[in-house]
Amino acid sequence: MSTTGKTSLRFSGSPQVFMAILLTAFLTGMAAAQTDPGPRDGTAGAGGPVANLNTAQSALFANALNVFKEVDSVSGTIAGEPGVGLGPGFNANSCAMCHAEPAVGGSSPGLTSRLHPVPNPQVALATLDGATNVVPSFITAYGPVREARFISTDTTDIRNPLNGGVADLYSIKGRTDAPGCNLAQPDFAGAVANNNVIFRIPTPTFGLGFVEATPDATLAANLAANASQKAALGISGRLNHSGNDGTVTKFGWKAQNKSLLVFAGEAYNVEQGVSNENFTNERNAVAGCVFNSNPEDRIQDDGGASDVMNFAITMRLLAAPVPAAPTASTTNGSNLFNSIGCVQCHTATLTAGPSPFTAINNATYHPFSDFAIHHMGSQLTDGTHQGDAEPDEFRTAPLWGVGQRLFFMHDGRATNLLQAIAAHTGGNGCFTNQDFDQFTVNGANFQPFESIQVCVSEADKTVSNFNALSASQKQDVLNFLRSL
Repeated sequence: MSTTGKTSLRFSGSPQVFMAILLTAFLTGMAAAQTDPGPRDGTAGAGGPVANLNTAQSALFANALNVFKEVDSVSGTIAGEPGVGLGPGFNANSCAMCHAEPAVGGSSPGLTSRLHPVPNPQVALATLDGATNVVPSFITAYGPVREARFISTDTTDIRNPLNGGVADLYSIKGRTDAPGCNLAQPDFAGAVANNNVIFRIPTPTFGLGFVEATPDATLAANLAANASQKAALGISGRLNHSGNDGTVTKFGWKAQNKSLLVFAGEAYNVEQGVSNENFTNERNAVAGCVFNSNPEDRIQDDGGASDVMNFAITMRLLAAPVPAAPTASTTNGSNLFNSIGCVQCHTATLTAGPSPFTAINNATYHPFSDFAIHHMGSQLTDGTHQGDAEPDEFRTAPLWGVGQRLFFMHDGRATNLLQAIAAHTGGNGCFTNQDFDQFTVNGANFQPFESIQVCVSEADKTVSNFNALSASQKQDVLNFLRSL
């Protein structure tokens, strides 16, 4: 021992032996640390129909699923692309292009899949059929399928109104079935340079028939349950509502859509540029780029269902994801998931209401979501209002099927579960909203005022609880999540 109190270490062996000992120690430390085991391999635990469909219902689902997979072109004249109505602006040419992993109806495909690795199909889509689009910098072969939204209408003044609308990635300009169209792409390079763009990735659609059939009262009661535990964790949350009939909305990243039919119609119009009976106007309808009458998708002349109706049927009848068989690790992880507070938002069990489909009718299901919106802090604030949701509020993402998901969070920023958990914390900024109106109606004066400031994420204490677990406990939680 030296007089400074430092231990003197001498090693008399060969340098090779010394390096081997160091490497062994390093790998031992790595083994002790928690890691996301990654998406499960084997078979896809999703993609089939709900159980106990009768013959007619089974045929209905099979036909609807084929329409969900149909590829669109501008007027249905290109071989292999029989769907009608693509563009003038678009992000995809098929529902199944985006909702693909681990099976049709899921979320973004990707090269890290253990089932069917493929590059982001939006890269090749840019120049399909002669199109002259430039692939934006945020669309990459290894990245997720994305849509883009501009935050502000003008970034030169922070007081300018918000934008929030989807800016379609691509134009039909140059395509062989769009002669004369000169619609330019949005200025994504400028938006990126001005920090004026945010992203969305596809939400999985498995099991949504159960969600659609769940009564508003059930969701309200679930949100009100365990009030003291939620308050201790800083969790509140609220249900998003329709501004017209006041009922609960629950589909989409901010729970902004009321029904699967509305969800499907909006996506068809925004993502593929197809006008339909829910959204009858063509987007980006500049001269020379409109080739069909509106609505492009409608009930067929023989009474057959429209594409949007078939999309809704597909989502309504897709079965819930099937979890892996439990192990000692995943069982412990499930218990820890509950004890640290994750389950207070990611509700494990809900009960549907009446449904014409036997498997859904009054069924208990396990979405791991309360379908409420929660303040998530400045790390996730995206500057976008949807429904009544503020820019920092997001719907609790259902965790069923997360075991085979490739990308996480609303914008795909996370590629593993540890990154996703860390992203739930509030960050260093605050979200502040002050809204003041003053007006007179029917001779009465009104002056509503709203003021809110949120400087934390509702998940902060839960994430802190996770971080306080031992490495082996964290691993059990991660293993549990990958078993879903």
